[in-house]
Amino acid sequence: MAPPSADPETPLRTEQHAPRAWVVRLVMVGIVLAAVNLRPAITSLGALLEEVRDGLGMSGSVAGLLTSVPPLCFAIFGVMAPRLAKRFGPSAVVCAGMFAIAAGLVVRPFTGGTAGFLVASALGLMGIAVSNVLMPVIVKRWFPDKVGTMTGLYSMALALGTSTAAAATVPVTSALGGSWQAGLAVWAVLAVAAALAWLPLVRKKDTSTLAAAAPAAESTTAAEGTGLRIARSRTAWALAVFFGLQATAAYITMGWMAQIFRDSGVSASTAGVLLAVTMAMGIPLGFVIPRMAARLPSQGPMVIALGVCGLAGYAGLYFAPASGAWAWAVLLGISNCAFPLALTMVGMRARTGAGVAKLSAFAQSTGYLISIPGPLLVGVLYQHSGGWGAPIALMAALMVPQIVVGVFAGRNRTVEDEADAAPKAAPAS
Repeated sequence: MAPPSADPETPLRTEQHAPRAWVVRLVMVGIVLAAVNLRPAITSLGALLEEVRDGLGMSGSVAGLLTSVPPLCFAIFGVMAPRLAKRFGPSAVVCAGMFAIAAGLVVRPFTGGTAGFLVASALGLMGIAVSNVLMPVIVKRWFPDKVGTMTGLYSMALALGTSTAAAATVPVTSALGGSWQAGLAVWAVLAVAAALAWLPLVRKKDTSTLAAAAPAAESTTAAEGTGLRIARSRTAWALAVFFGLQATAAYITMGWMAQIFRDSGVSASTAGVLLAVTMAMGIPLGFVIPRMAARLPSQGPMVIALGVCGLAGYAGLYFAPASGAWAWAVLLGISNCAFPLALTMVGMRARTGAGVAKLSAFAQSTGYLISIPGPLLVGVLYQHSGGWGAPIALMAALMVPQIVVGVFAGRNRTVEDEADAAPKAAPAS
């Protein structure tokens, strides 16, 4: 009988099949705390954007650039996440991501200038970007039989963090003496708590300690080895554009909606609550929409329904922003739930694990790149037109192609089917 291995990784591999209950619970807590931290850096800024602009002397165009930074960072830094996870392990990267969020949130209000504010914001958003990409991987590996439940919990925590930061930032700022710097920096406390929860889970090579690492690794390898050319799929492009347009709407909402309400005469605290209501719609609908979408052969009707809600909300903002503010907040919150619908369609538009991996990477990376100009353009239009009529018209106009490509992406077909139907190149003689 061979002696026990001295390799310190060996006991960890044995634990893959029966992880200790406290470890599983700690992972669950870590997932929830990480998800809570994935949006407050954005929505807290939206609630105090006017104070930040005045404090740093930002023009409307620069403020628009600031609201475009999140999707830019998600597109750039999110691509790095798989490679970092392969080298250091997913838990270590998420833990580092939480510390990066905390550092960015603490530093950016006190940089004293727009350039420093942007750089510190990018640091925090880098942490959000890598965590954004890796959280679903960790869910899949630790809870392979409860992916739906844990994804729902993750989505609910993300929406909760988003809406809480939107609603509480202004009151917390007032409680801290009215300093917008303190009102933004205080959210670093949540990120530190999340980082501390992940510290015990960090291993030198924690990819070997996760319960279902092998299946996930096999899927990644298969995705890399498959001959599927995802960029040649019309469905993949439709889904990428749909993802990009819904992300554009979401980041415009997070960055500018509170300011729209404030400029229409709504108080700062109420505007923050209205933004929170919009974000909070993702808590219940994040559970309902994916389940409904999975039961339908085509998701086109759901795309249309969400788009109509968005058009109605924009019409309300244009004609009666203050008098119907609560209704417009709810309608735009429903419309913004195109995000969980897009994620669901990613899983339904591919037949194989390799196809899902490639389609997800393509749709999200391309989509975030598409979403970058929208918030910036809104800022430019706001500055040069002197009001919100032109920006809101732009938002409504973008909803039309979102509906069109969403219906196309929601058709009952897969990217593999399109690849099989594509004409094959003739073999070389």
